[in-house]
Amino acid sequence: MDAIEARSRLELMIDRYQRLVLTICYKTTGDYFAAQDLTQETFLSAYTHLDSFDGANEKAWLCRIAANKCTDYLKSAGRRQIPSREDSFSGLISERPSPEQQALDREVRERLLYHCERLKPPYDEIARLYFYEERRPDEIARLVGRNVRTVQTQIYRARDFLRKIYRKECG
Repeated sequence: MDAIEARSRLELMIDRYQRLVLTICYKTTGDYFAAQDLTQETFLSAYTHLDSFDGANEKAWLCRIAANKCTDYLKSAGRRQIPSREDSFSGLISERPSPEQQALDREVRERLLYHCERLKPPYDEIARLYFYEERRPDEIARLVGRNVRTVQTQIYRARDFLRKIYRKECG
């Protein structure tokens, strides 16, 4: 098929099926402007593949191309989203907790330290290092000069003691 013949066949397809292809693209994407672009892409793709088309069912062939274009568009839509105003400003909002939250956090941590210090040795020290200072068991073992397994057992027992204290406190 020569270029003139291909061009006239494309013009005929556009005249016949432009509204159908636009409707398919719009109903699939829900975006009129994207649907217009996808319609153009559909006909451009059809033009570039006219020589491989057997001519059996032009309408079905164009609908399939349009559906594939829409699918590709929707798959990549998340990467092309335009950030909203909220998205633009969300990075500017501080990730720091509010003053109220900071006060509550401080109060909870002070209460935790108070309860850790009230445990019997060696659980008081282990609980303070693990729960309050948030140190790892291997680090605590080096600090206190004990085996890691011993420290892990003491952490487990200290956790149990603290649970009982908090349950009593909460009623």
